[in-house]
Amino acid sequence: MHEFTAELRARLAEAREELRRARESGDEHGVQVALGRLDNLNRLAADHGISPEAAGGEAE
Repeated sequence: MHEFTAELRARLAEAREELRRARESGDEHGVQVALGRLDNLNRLAADHGISPEAAGGEAE
């Protein structure tokens, strides 16, 4: 389970970075895609009892 948690946290961090880049560049479609990805990853984290906040912050 430790490996799963680490991978999920890495993916959350990647999605947050993707969101940051999309916002900085004004890419509204990219923002929506990144928010959708974050929503899915946050739901997966919650389903497995992993705190999304512990994984590096909020989606929005």
